[in-house]
Amino acid sequence: MSKENLTDEAAQKKLRELVDNISTAMMVTKLDETPLHAIPMTTKKMDEKGDIWFLSHKDSEHNAHIKKDQRCQLLYADVKAMEFLSLFGDAHIVTEKAVIEELYSSIDNNWFDGVDDPNITCICVTPKSAQYWDTKSNALVSLLKMGYTAATGDKTDIGVTGSLDI
Repeated sequence: MSKENLTDEAAQKKLRELVDNISTAMMVTKLDETPLHAIPMTTKKMDEKGDIWFLSHKDSEHNAHIKKDQRCQLLYADVKAMEFLSLFGDAHIVTEKAVIEELYSSIDNNWFDGVDDPNITCICVTPKSAQYWDTKSNALVSLLKMGYTAATGDKTDIGVTGSLDI
């Protein structure tokens, strides 16, 4: 796997590509204690500043953790596409009605009682650092490349990894 650290616009473009392609992240909070708290969260959007937005219940454990410590880790994985992202950032809770209305969709009715549910909050994560892994091909091609390397001893480039300077 080759290494390619990205900066500036290239880093933002790669980050947006991965967040847009992988709709669910494991949000990890309570980073200074064990066990860590991890919960799957559906990404609602990545805004023009690069902040990543989610909807959440006001009284959830992760909201309580964020109120105590804003640090969080977002872990995105698309095993079929062999794309992965680990993002560290600061999270804060937003309760503005206009933001909730912008992010809310009918699928959210599974967790909330409509856009006017008093328990809805938004979580905004501002990325601080990120690492990515991208095989540039699907899982089958990657497995074939790994098999080729195992059989012949010749290295093949199965993808790229690096830091995103955001």
